[in-house]
Amino acid sequence: MRPIKEALNKSQLIAYLVENTGVEAKSVKAVLAGLESSVLASVDKKGAGEFTLPGLFKVAVQKVPAKAKRFGKDPFTGEERWFPAKPASVKVKVRPLKKLKDAAQ
Repeated sequence: MRPIKEALNKSQLIAYLVENTGVEAKSVKAVLAGLESSVLASVDKKGAGEFTLPGLFKVAVQKVPAKAKRFGKDPFTGEERWFPAKPASVKVKVRPLKKLKDAAQ
């Protein structure tokens, strides 16, 4: 496997996969579309909450609870002040797995 010197856009990625796998472009596009839909379905509100591409990465959804309005010390000015409330939110975290970590070294 030779290193790729530039970031690939979607069409370049498809061309690269066609060249290296010998599969026709239509099939590669279908596989990428299926992969995209499976990732989106997994991290959906009613989905599993995580998706793993074996050996490469794991995508996980983390629910962050709401934070109430509070009184505290401003770290920049040192003044005591009210900090506004923050609504509940959702974070998406991507964690590299072994093959990806090893390839980056």
